[in-house]
Amino acid sequence: MKLAGAALAMFGFGYALVPLYDYACTVIGLGRTGELSTAEAATLSADPSRRVTVEFDTNVNSALPWQFVAGQRRVTVHPGEIAAAGFRVVNNSGRAIVGQAVPSVTPAAASVYFKKTECFCFTQQTLAPGETRDMPVRFVVDRELPQDITTVTLSYTFFEVPQVLVRETPGAPGA
Repeated sequence: MKLAGAALAMFGFGYALVPLYDYACTVIGLGRTGELSTAEAATLSADPSRRVTVEFDTNVNSALPWQFVAGQRRVTVHPGEIAAAGFRVVNNSGRAIVGQAVPSVTPAAASVYFKKTECFCFTQQTLAPGETRDMPVRFVVDRELPQDITTVTLSYTFFEVPQVLVRETPGAPGA
């Protein structure tokens, strides 16, 4: 009984991560962490003397019947330049599902220097049964990234959004 209760608690916690993440960011006052407007990004200048490798890691919560992959495993960028990466998600179920990606950046010290100008993680994604969607991420690694950090990993985990937390966004894909 205790083992079943623990498994149920872990499933519930995983299911609640997206709303908990949103709530924590709101309470702390961070809003969408790691955001940078396109206009702000356009004013940055690249540091051609330095290169940083950005690796991509994709995960899907075990309760979500989606497949999620990065278009490429890594890119090399100059700090200060706008870069892009593509991701593909497939709904392998026979029903429409709303999901949201929760990002994380490692090492933790690099997270304040990794800024996204466009990201599918900013909004909930609704995929129809069997639908495939290509999703871009545009980002900048800040020039102030400490010199000893040469590799940054951007990791996403997709979770299903409980129906009671689905946000209607007019004009959004799948809304």
